[in-house]
Amino acid sequence: MENQSENRKGEKLLLFVLAAINFTHIMDFVIMMPMNPVLQSVLHINNKQFSLLVAAYAASAGIFGFVGSFFIDRFDRKTALLALYLGFIISTLGCALAQSYSLFLAARFLAGAFGGILGALVLAVIGDAIPEERRGKATGFVMAAFSAASIAGIPLGYFLAVKINWHMPFFLITAISLAVWVVAWKTFPSLRSHISVGIKQNPFALIKHIFSNSNLLWALLFTFVLMIAGLTVIPFISDYMVKNVGFEKDQIAYIYLFGGLATFYSSPAIGKLADLHGKRKVFIIMALISIIPILLVTNLPQVPKYAAFLVTTSFFIAFGGRFVPAMAMVTSSVEKKQRGGFMSFNSSVQQLSSALSSLLGGLIISTTLDDKVSGFWKLGLIASLATVLCVLISMKVKQVE
Repeated sequence: MENQSENRKGEKLLLFVLAAINFTHIMDFVIMMPMNPVLQSVLHINNKQFSLLVAAYAASAGIFGFVGSFFIDRFDRKTALLALYLGFIISTLGCALAQSYSLFLAARFLAGAFGGILGALVLAVIGDAIPEERRGKATGFVMAAFSAASIAGIPLGYFLAVKINWHMPFFLITAISLAVWVVAWKTFPSLRSHISVGIKQNPFALIKHIFSNSNLLWALLFTFVLMIAGLTVIPFISDYMVKNVGFEKDQIAYIYLFGGLATFYSSPAIGKLADLHGKRKVFIIMALISIIPILLVTNLPQVPKYAAFLVTTSFFIAFGGRFVPAMAMVTSSVEKKQRGGFMSFNSSVQQLSSALSSLLGGLIISTTLDDKVSGFWKLGLIASLATVLCVLISMKVKQVE
């Protein structure tokens, strides 16, 4: 009993460190979303150029996630995590110091190179260290970092961007990340069991294994479509709310504050439900429910602010509610000895899909002569159809443990 209690305490500390790392690298990505109107104004760019900023991070994460999948399972998880996190910190500092659109774009590409693999490694650690019967809850806890970023990070970062300048949010992320890196260095345990059970092989053997395993191919397709079902819409919500619904720029932060507060409680709860009732079942329910707020948020007219907040908050609850069981499903679709490499490969697919979604959104959406966002409803329709397709694909993904 005493050993079991110590193990649980160790799990909690591990999950806390992972959640803190997830908080910073997710904040680095999502802080871009509410800053759309600010960056358009100060950098003199349009929605298409903004979508390129989002796509650059995601495309880089996809490319380097693919490269990382060849090698990530050859290292102690702690060594890999600390090295990647340090690279992420340096590149985020580069974002803070950038003085032009082109330099900022280059810095975002570099940040994506480290952030993408980092996200995959976090999920791989959960898969290695947390038993299957508690993995949904653990995934929900770590993914709640998105909520924490929305509650605290995004409003504070957006406030700094509006009141001081757009560089300040990235200085803030750099400072927080440095503190988290020190804590991780001192407390994170060495994790090498994946090496001891693994087979020394040519890195390309992993790719061969993935493409010869139908279950892993379904898991990758599941991830790809899931990203399209969300990232076609999310980057353009803030601009739509300002130009079409009537929000002031400094009110955008409240969308993420309320959404974050709600998902801070809903994501772990949904993860627990996934453990109790089955990850696929809970995913399907949440995915089908999510179609309603997707269509509402992309067709919202000028309404009272409280009504807009209800719609956007329900959107974030549903989006997070389907993502938690989905990632737990994907993590459980691969054997432990190849989990790190596969999750890095999966992250690559996830990020490339995000880049494609953002670019697709930038091509479809436009601004009218009276400065209104046009075509947002089309992105809602694409996201809804992708959600239905995702439900069908989820039935093909099998658990191997």
